[in-house]
Amino acid sequence: MPQPLSVQLYTVRDALTTDLPGTLATIADIGFTNVELFGFVDRADEYAAALQQAGLTAPSGHARLLDVDEQGLERILTASVTVGLGTLIDPHVDEARWTTREDVEAIARQFNDLAPRAADHGLTLGYHNHAFEFSNRIDGTSAFEVFAGALSDAVVLELDTYWAKVGGDDPVAVLGRLGDQVRFLHVKDGDGSHDDKQQVAVGNGIMPVRDIVAAAPDAQQVIELDDHDGDVVQAVRDSYAFLAGAHA
Repeated sequence: MPQPLSVQLYTVRDALTTDLPGTLATIADIGFTNVELFGFVDRADEYAAALQQAGLTAPSGHARLLDVDEQGLERILTASVTVGLGTLIDPHVDEARWTTREDVEAIARQFNDLAPRAADHGLTLGYHNHAFEFSNRIDGTSAFEVFAGALSDAVVLELDTYWAKVGGDDPVAVLGRLGDQVRFLHVKDGDGSHDDKQQVAVGNGIMPVRDIVAAAPDAQQVIELDDHDGDVVQAVRDSYAFLAGAHA
């Protein structure tokens, strides 16, 4: 059985800023039981209480891990435990570091080295891509897949399927190659451009969404719109309906 659908709360960031409990209640009313957090480290207690009130859990969350000092890392790990994460995902490593095999493998080593520290807090580490990890090629292979090949089994992947497509790769084929390394999918849709405003509800764009979810049936599906030219909550609602129908 597929895992319950999740939504990256960055999608509704403006609403969260003005009304965290109300926005989470809206998300729950759509039918979600899972969400993916961002920007939670400084508000961990607030998020933990609001999630409980809304009847939501956060299996995953985003925080940048590689450029923080020891104190900052401990704060992130502690906050992750407070809000109940199972997997802590780094959402971005600077594009300049993805140009050579040596640099990409060095990034992987950093994650490998951090994984035991996260495990001490009951957490799994992961990484989420953008387009440049796919558009940057190393000996004919995307930098992302070079990175994946250098990771230990303790580090998982969250494949942003839309950005993989924008970066020039076929997300269905990528999932076939990476297999169980991919534990989370960012499922989004749009016109296939770099323009965030052209992202639309899942099922309304160019993405082969049904093929994507079929290629990774055990991965957690996380709906996300980086931006949207319209009512973003309605787009989330429509995305949920489409994916729930795909599961039926």
